[in-house]
Amino acid sequence: MAAVAGRVAGKKGGAVLSDRAYNAIAETFRALADPTRARIVHLLSFGESSVNHLAENLTVTPSAVSHQLRMLRQMGLVRFRREGQLAFYALDDPHVAILFQEAREHVSDYLQEGRKSREWL
Repeated sequence: MAAVAGRVAGKKGGAVLSDRAYNAIAETFRALADPTRARIVHLLSFGESSVNHLAENLTVTPSAVSHQLRMLRQMGLVRFRREGQLAFYALDDPHVAILFQEAREHVSDYLQEGRKSREWL
């Protein structure tokens, strides 16, 4: 690892990170690894939405959406605001939408380049 770290340390953004940072990055990807949470992030990339609106678009129960939103909120990927009794959710910052878009483009490129298909796609 030290040899690899030494080779990339000179590149922009290539410095070795702390264990805490690597763990946070892994947790972020783990949060997006669930298809329902990925769909929620995708929908929220278009703007703020209520639990009921998300549930209708995802064809799941509001309870299931709330559960997933709670996990995304704990990870710092989404935030919410209250308006009376309604809660509206949005992506916490533009980096979340960019991360999703980059993953989407990666999958699209991967498939277009004729690489082996993935069972889950």
